[in-house]
Amino acid sequence: MKKVLVFALCVAASSAFPQQQQYNQQQQYNQQQRQQPTPQAAPQQQPLKPTIPPVPIVSLDNTVNHDGSYRYSFEGGDGTRQEQTGSLKTIGQEAGEISAGSYSYVGDDGKTYSLTYTADETGYHPVGDHLPQPPPIPEAILRSLEYLATAPPPKDESNNRN
Repeated sequence: MKKVLVFALCVAASSAFPQQQQYNQQQQYNQQQRQQPTPQAAPQQQPLKPTIPPVPIVSLDNTVNHDGSYRYSFEGGDGTRQEQTGSLKTIGQEAGEISAGSYSYVGDDGKTYSLTYTADETGYHPVGDHLPQPPPIPEAILRSLEYLATAPPPKDESNNRN
């Protein structure tokens, strides 16, 4: 019995030793990690500084009325201007908003660019000297369009096929 007890103790001790060794290895690894300097975070980036000075707002108007109409305008210290007015519009059972306005600014080339516009149920309609324009309608096409506008409407031939 004594031999069995000694044998059991030896088995228990030998099986516990690798676990203790594994635990010690883990402890050594953890200590090494704590001793190593932690990698530093990327240096904080400085906020971007504007390459050109900010443009001051010289005037600003923003009025919204209870009936849905509004007026908005501003002028910048660099000569940029914008204004827009709008109101609600009902067509039949549909409601929408119509607006009109303009803006102007000085381009990089030193020229002042201006644009006026309306936006309503028919779409957005900009007007400006710098916007591309369609080419003129050729004379032959223009005469043909004028003739078609004065010609009588064509007869509906779908009923005459019987």
